[in-house]
Amino acid sequence: MPWWLTFQVLTLIKIHDIVEGVKSGRLRALAKAITLIESRNIDHSVAATTLLDELLPASGKSIRIGISGVPGAGKSTFIEALGLHLIARGHKVAVLAVDPSSQLSGGSILGDKTRMEHLSREANAFIRPSPSGDTLGGVARKTRETMLICEAAGYDVIIVETVGVGQSEITVASMVDFFLLLQLPGAGDELQGIKKGVMEIADAILINKAEGDNRPRAELARQQYVNALHLLKPRSANWQVPAMLCSALHNEGIDEVWQNIMGYREAMKKSGEFDEKRRLQATDWMWTLLMDDLKDLFLRDKNVEALVGQVQQAVATGATTPGAASRRLLEAFKRH
Repeated sequence: MPWWLTFQVLTLIKIHDIVEGVKSGRLRALAKAITLIESRNIDHSVAATTLLDELLPASGKSIRIGISGVPGAGKSTFIEALGLHLIARGHKVAVLAVDPSSQLSGGSILGDKTRMEHLSREANAFIRPSPSGDTLGGVARKTRETMLICEAAGYDVIIVETVGVGQSEITVASMVDFFLLLQLPGAGDELQGIKKGVMEIADAILINKAEGDNRPRAELARQQYVNALHLLKPRSANWQVPAMLCSALHNEGIDEVWQNIMGYREAMKKSGEFDEKRRLQATDWMWTLLMDDLKDLFLRDKNVEALVGQVQQAVATGATTPGAASRRLLEAFKRH
């Protein structure tokens, strides 16, 4: 048997072992599977595709929740409180927490397990910090595939936490079933600072830290959010976006949030919007991956590699226009 064929057979055997391990809920296999699909090594891409194809029939049975909010809103504290609440009721919870990567070093804080210390010790919880790298909006490129793998491993609640800046909220909202926006108690100027676009994609607004002296301010803020939401055109005729209060630190209001999420899923399932949304997300995912793969293919082309530095320098010095430079690189790519 040729060496390359032997290598392919051994690779398939290893993938089969990982697939079986994931389906059995073994954490080691789950971590290996996610590491494989997160790899930027081009040699791993075929193996990752095979892995996902085998796991796909076992996925799709979870509720996918995106959580974002202003810095200091207590996202990690809330996620831990919600995760512990759900595990106590028999659920398996996976948290995919995307950390901001340094644009200088490429490093990442990856401190989610220390921020969710109690949740990370639970047998039915899985926390996966993932560096955002250079992906637009701070969301890891492979977060969608990671969700599928966690679902195949039996996790029925998937939570994606965003860094809460830039386009990350919109990116996460495009891959989850329910998008929750966390805010702090306050009114007036704080409410005016909320981006209209973010409120338009939220399926619920939650004011955290509504305890003690903060409670009256939180109540006032909640009413202002309710008023603001009435001015926005609802995304669905079957769902009225609620504004709720909670204190994640004191474990208050957590069950109300979960009941709202379940109410949303029931309403969307009944209307058919839930499944239609997932179908649209899947096709959007396909095009996003295609664009990423085409970009990689383009930049790895030997003719483009030989020319890109020179063309970039010409644009930087004003010797040529960006449009002319782009056409020149495309012409180089066509020459094979």
